[in-house]
Amino acid sequence: MYDGEPNQGMRCIKDIVSRFDSQISYKVFDVRGKAEIPEIRDFDLYISTGGPGNPMDGDGNWDLKYFDFLDQIWIWNQNFNHKKHILFICHSFQMACRHFGLGTLTKRHSTSFGVMSVHKTADGQKDSLLENLQNPFWAVDSRDYQVVQPDLKKFKVLGAKIIALEKIRDHVHFERAIMAIRFSKEMVGTQFHPEADPVGFLAHLKKTEVKEKIIATIGKTRFRKMLEHMIDEDKIYKTNETLIPNFLSQSIQKVKASQTLTLI
Repeated sequence: MYDGEPNQGMRCIKDIVSRFDSQISYKVFDVRGKAEIPEIRDFDLYISTGGPGNPMDGDGNWDLKYFDFLDQIWIWNQNFNHKKHILFICHSFQMACRHFGLGTLTKRHSTSFGVMSVHKTADGQKDSLLENLQNPFWAVDSRDYQVVQPDLKKFKVLGAKIIALEKIRDHVHFERAIMAIRFSKEMVGTQFHPEADPVGFLAHLKKTEVKEKIIATIGKTRFRKMLEHMIDEDKIYKTNETLIPNFLSQSIQKVKASQTLTLI
């Protein structure tokens, strides 16, 4: 989903996947750049990445193919015992919420960027994806858009559950964004970046234009606090080492046959 733009996200995901290299192999698909979509029969696990730009945009080709792919997974899982498992990250999460009609996708009042606290809901405290993470836990957030105003009727129809919400901000009147959803037993996603690690985040912050933009937005004091959070072993280190590994290990256990991991 990166549309050819340089990023740290894919490196982070590959690093996590490599921890399972004795159990899985994978292939990367360029969905936005080349309209590449995996054949659903060929793979069992999928990670759909974050990416730049507006999640409401598309060219009428790759985006429609992607939405059809999501429908194929949903239909497959309704009809076969051998399930397909998928994790959505940020941009992909927003597109999936839009496609399934689970909430309102809007542009944020201002960019959310940094190391943020994420709060589990009651359902989230029982969800296996967030197992072994504290409440709240910490994650890298990077959003110009957000999913808010859940359509609870649609949630009920699909059997979906909100498992995490944005940090509590008493000083503003804005609604808290939905930060993670269990779409189904096999489909789950986060609006934050669980793959992020301090190495990639620091590399991003070394860019002068990025650092200056963040300081202009949040100030030097909060910028320094962000750096402290980044190297705290109980914050994004913990999320990096826990959430996606939870998805992989739990999904692998449920897949009886040999499997191939797909990054899209």
